Amino acid sequence: MVKFFESNYSYDYSFPAVTLAYFLRYPNPYSTHVLSTDVISRTIDPAGRLQTTRIHRKSSRLPSAVLKLLPKSVLGNVSGGKSESYILETSTIDVKEGWMRTESKNLDWTGILSVVEKQEYKRHIPMDEGDDFRVGVGTTGVVTTVMFRSRLGDRLRARATRKGEAAAADADDEAKKGFLASWSKTGIQRSIEAIASRRTETQLGKAKEGMMVVLERMRHGGLVGVLEGMRKDRELYGRNDKMET
Repeated sequence: MVKFFESNYSYDYSFPAVTLAYFLRYPNPYSTHVLSTDVISRTIDPAGRLQTTRIHRKSSRLPSAVLKLLPKSVLGNVSGGKSESYILETSTIDVKEGWMRTESKNLDWTGILSVVEKQEYKRHIPMDEGDDFRVGVGTTGVVTTVMFRSRLGDRLRARATRKGEAAAADADDEAKKGFLASWSKTGIQRSIEAIASRRTETQLGKAKEGMMVVLERMRHGGLVGVLEGMRKDRELYGRNDKMET
């Protein structure tokens, strides 16, 4: 089963400013769960487009509603729903045509929920803003599409009916599995995807606020102001990555 979420937003900032802010958005006060960011590759393709691959390490917490559905055999070493996860991000920027496309997907917990977020940023007016990094020149629109896919129902139903597993689980685990065995796999998948969709609305709001923080720093202090803000946030929130160059 697949569930989609889509949103549209327009930044009152130039395309060069918004794309720069995208790459400098971590850390910020709205992304304290992002622990580090590393660049895997950065190249220019034959068409002159910048292609970048990065990986983000984040602290994550499974929603309590999801935890109630999961037996301990699925949770593994997760304690209280807390764990660390990795997000793979790819992006392509065409400065001449004025667009940037990004894709981010989780590398962990894919057996429970796979999340793929795609964004497309487009330069709006004016068309002749060029490489102007002033935040007040032009506007930039972004369309965000998020796809959720859960295979948890298939896995848990198969696990719950596997011969001999009942004897290896504790009483609490057995109660959960008995419940899951009587519940349709479609119901489980829909519940996981619905919970993820609700959380995504909140997270996208925070991501937008984080971008606005970076853009305002750029408005008032230029690139130096952004880097100084990153340094202070890094000290405040304990991130251990290096500033991008």
